Amino acid sequence: MNAIVVRGVLVGALAGLLFGFDTAVIAGVTGGLRTVYQLSPRGLGITVSSALWGTLAGALLAGAPGDRFGARQCLKAIAILYFVSAAGCALAWNWPSLLVFRVMAGLAIGASTVLAPVYMTEISPPRLRGAMVGMFQFNITFGILVAYLCNYLIGTMQLGADEWRWKFSVAVFPGLILFALLFTIPQSPRWLALKGRRAEAKETLHRIAPGIPQAEEDAILLDSSKFAAQDRRLSWAKYRKPILLAFGIAAFNQLAGINAILYYINDIFAAAGFSKVSSDQQAILIGATNLLFTIPALYLIDRVGRKTLLLIGSVGLFVTLSATAMIMFTGQNQNLLLWMLIGFIASFAFSQGAVIWVYISEIFPTEVRARGQSIGSSTHWFMDAIIASLFPVAAAFSKGLPFVFFAAMVVLQFFVVLFFFPETKRAALEEISAIMSAKKR
Repeated sequence: MNAIVVRGVLVGALAGLLFGFDTAVIAGVTGGLRTVYQLSPRGLGITVSSALWGTLAGALLAGAPGDRFGARQCLKAIAILYFVSAAGCALAWNWPSLLVFRVMAGLAIGASTVLAPVYMTEISPPRLRGAMVGMFQFNITFGILVAYLCNYLIGTMQLGADEWRWKFSVAVFPGLILFALLFTIPQSPRWLALKGRRAEAKETLHRIAPGIPQAEEDAILLDSSKFAAQDRRLSWAKYRKPILLAFGIAAFNQLAGINAILYYINDIFAAAGFSKVSSDQQAILIGATNLLFTIPALYLIDRVGRKTLLLIGSVGLFVTLSATAMIMFTGQNQNLLLWMLIGFIASFAFSQGAVIWVYISEIFPTEVRARGQSIGSSTHWFMDAIIASLFPVAAAFSKGLPFVFFAAMVVLQFFVVLFFFPETKRAALEEISAIMSAKKR
């Protein structure tokens, strides 16, 4: 680990923090937006999900420019998008303009989920690669906590009808910092080698890994050249098993209700009778739980395994979602709502939250890994957008109905994971590729 690698990790971590912040800040502004723009439940769902459709597009479109221009150069454009979208949301002059800037924020988030981990992986020493991917996930949860904390602090300042604008504006500053940091790190040596720029690749490799043995250097540079020449079509006939697994884990990640609950957490507490400031305070506890329970999951994921974490988490998710549904249906025991949602977030962070990005990146072989990651990421954001759009409509019909649906999906997930998901812990990528063979068994 030298200064260049550390800066590379900081770039990826900051992109993850912005991802988490922009994902969760909407929870603190739904009330203000509903009042200012006189939004119906359907209009509120469109507002919240607008960023998610942008995120879906960002995840789908990031691969091609990333391959052509390199992850670092594309991250500069992403940083600009974060800055412009935050400033635009804060200064929005009407509802359509707000939607446009939220879509821009979504584009930045979606592209970040593809390109920031790619860059971190390509510059990291093998022995620390897992920890670096974990730092990206950790900072997503940290960004969510920062969003909730900022929402609370700004909410205590008595800023009136423009309070929501100040909440959006916070992301302007980390966006500028991310853009500046990107000028202090090099292009990936593997990308340079892939583009035939061998001399630059070799020089950069020596900067990020001084003293690298000649055999390792040759392997990196030659493997990149070999990778460029391979058949890289992501065909259904050859890769249907990892494609289905990526679709399944990404879809269930959202069908458990995690992002809908994070987006509408203040509305959920308000529906249960909590005040505005109390809702903001409780949201901070939710964000802190998300952050804290990510830590033991990252420690255990290579010890007890991905599949085991998913199964354990499903039990906790079902119990807490069922209890939340009962509270919302009956209007009784509201004092337990916070604890049920904390239990839900803890169960999710300990299982699906920690596993999804790791598992998707493992199950595809090298020659199609980036596009395989795009399939999983795109599925994740597509389901997120659909659920975020429908949640306020369903909750307006029945406060407990969404939580019954989420609990049912968790039960389905448990059995799908139990019978169809192979364990990948501690296996070499080549071994995993063999497991994922499309041959029928």
